[in-house]
Amino acid sequence: MSEVLLYECLRTPRGAGKPGGALSSVPAATLLGGVLGELVRRTGLDTARVGEAIIGCVTQAGEQAGNVGKIAALEAGWSDSVSVATVNHYCASSLWALHLAAARVACGDELAVAGGVESMSRVPMASDQPPFIVDPATVQRLGAPPMGVSADGIATLHGITRPDAEAYAVQSQQRAAHAREAGHFSRSLVPVHGADGRVLLAHDETIRPGASVEKLLAMAPFFAEMGAQWADALLRARHPELGPVNHFHHAGNSPAMADGASIALLGSESAARSLKVPPRARVLATASHADDHVLALNGALGATHKALRRAGLAVHDVDLWEVNEAFAAPTLHFMRQLGIDPQRFNVNGGAIALGHAMGATGTTLVGMLADELARRGRRRGVAAVSGALGLGAAVVIEMVAD
Repeated sequence: MSEVLLYECLRTPRGAGKPGGALSSVPAATLLGGVLGELVRRTGLDTARVGEAIIGCVTQAGEQAGNVGKIAALEAGWSDSVSVATVNHYCASSLWALHLAAARVACGDELAVAGGVESMSRVPMASDQPPFIVDPATVQRLGAPPMGVSADGIATLHGITRPDAEAYAVQSQQRAAHAREAGHFSRSLVPVHGADGRVLLAHDETIRPGASVEKLLAMAPFFAEMGAQWADALLRARHPELGPVNHFHHAGNSPAMADGASIALLGSESAARSLKVPPRARVLATASHADDHVLALNGALGATHKALRRAGLAVHDVDLWEVNEAFAAPTLHFMRQLGIDPQRFNVNGGAIALGHAMGATGTTLVGMLADELARRGRRRGVAAVSGALGLGAAVVIEMVAD
């Protein structure tokens, strides 16, 4: 089996995923196509040599339907010979795409591409009418509450308080604001241009530097009413030990909806001969996992345990962690359950501040991880994402010495 190397990771800034957001005028395929084009410019990639490109996208409806990854590759002028698949692993979609691309390289492809795209302003979440969200009969059969209710259930089950969550959310904002101002994201960011050539967005848009614990504590819990009406009953049917659910998640301690695209170039050692860039890191292990679909947002935990075991590593062997902030409480539970030093965890903020462009988040995190490991001169990192219905994915990378 070939060693799998990470040659490059690029991403767009994340725009606010709502009408009027900075990227709301840009179709999803164009967002992704811009990053694919920049990948060629930076690496000298001959796209005809790419064995497979695998793209994550959650809401495959409207302009994101019909294999948006292939459409983006054609828009970017990539060779017709590149096979492209668009996959849905919920919020872990592009990280799972990276798993598949890594497997292709391990099995003999010289080069493979993984990435993702999501325009939540143009293709709103659940536009594809997923029955576990929009069909009451399916919701009841599965016993699957909305994910925000699941997040409140995790908080209740594990004793995570609202002040804990608000403090974590503010920390995410502060770290992201500092990282943006200090230029920590600049290496891998690809500014998005409009049709007239002007820059639409060069920095992540959703950061709120003025957030405070006091302001967040004043916000009304978003999921309390639906919980009281019907959703808490679904939680207690699976977890009768819960008792009354402590609802406190709201827009300020939840992942911000975003527009964005990201991409990772993987290859074998021999691929370096045809590229302008050296490898940045090696993929030590990947893992996916399916957990309790009712609590829903713990899949990254199981995936991380598997990935560390496959890599032969323990938590203390990992220098930095990038874990998608799927609401504050599940993120805190992940960190506490593994006993991770908070100073190594989401050190430049996470999705609460930076935004969650669902299909693009996984490879975005891998790029952020590689950049920060390089900036700090550190060695190993883990990126992990939890998705809907208990799905999760993780990857362990190790930087390549210069």
